[in-house]
Amino acid sequence: MTIRQRYDGVIGWFSDNMPVAESELRYYSPYQLLVAVILSAQCTDKRVNMTTPALFEAYPTPQAMAEATPEEIYKYIKSISYPNNKAKNLAGMARMLCSEYGGEVPSDLDALQRLPGVGRKTANVVGAVLWNKEVMPVDTHVFRVSARIGLTRNAKTPYQTELQLEKNIPSALLPKAHHWLILHGRYVCTARSPKCSECGISAWCRYFSTLK
Repeated sequence: MTIRQRYDGVIGWFSDNMPVAESELRYYSPYQLLVAVILSAQCTDKRVNMTTPALFEAYPTPQAMAEATPEEIYKYIKSISYPNNKAKNLAGMARMLCSEYGGEVPSDLDALQRLPGVGRKTANVVGAVLWNKEVMPVDTHVFRVSARIGLTRNAKTPYQTELQLEKNIPSALLPKAHHWLILHGRYVCTARSPKCSECGISAWCRYFSTLK
């Protein structure tokens, strides 16, 4: 099977069977999504969604969060992974958002990455979800699933994975394909004991072909 056949098969199956694929993070504004994505680093969306309602009630706007200390923010996010660092980043992010961007989340990916706590993946997630930017955010699910299926070859870093996926997936599909791979990795192609018998794309999967 050629790499093109593999991509065409996988994209075709997801297009038919998962026409709607969206973030599972709960948010009601660009600011809330940015906060949730920062919190989701090395943490489950489920845990983030349990944490953010009280956080957003306390700090409904960037201006409100900008006035909080990291110690105050920490109290709301202490059940999340790396709460100390994330509390500092959220406080710094909110202050910069207010001082440099008028309290508005910038749509420019480079501008986003200037904010504390926002790296390439976080900026790409926010850009893809809010503005449908044609980018491929790579988290642990995307990295693992892409390699296991055979969409990537010898990609050693998330950035290498990103470049290979962006080269082979039609640009307009990238924001949705990001969610296809995440959701597939979260519920079917799990890190341990992938559910190959339930998988709709096993016919194009390099890993599954080695099991026969």
